[in-house]
Amino acid sequence: MNSKLKELNVEFLFQAILKLETMEECYSFFEDLCTVPELRAMSQRLQVAKMLDEHKVYSDIVSETGASTATISRVNRSLHYGCDGYRVVFERLEKE
Repeated sequence: MNSKLKELNVEFLFQAILKLETMEECYSFFEDLCTVPELRAMSQRLQVAKMLDEHKVYSDIVSETGASTATISRVNRSLHYGCDGYRVVFERLEKE
């Protein structure tokens, strides 16, 4: 875990997210919390990570998601050298 990230406000945010129970609650909470561009940016990064995990090439990812190659590179770095957060989510989604 990134020690720069760990602070009371961030923990409170994560605790709040963990309390959400339905898709509708998620939509309501994140619509209140984030701007539309912020939500789109986060969802785009998650989609990029999924495509990279599926070994898609950059050109396909750019055309499907509209993400810049810089964004794809940053996500790719997180997949390979990050905290395995993407991996945890992808494995749990596959089990469903």
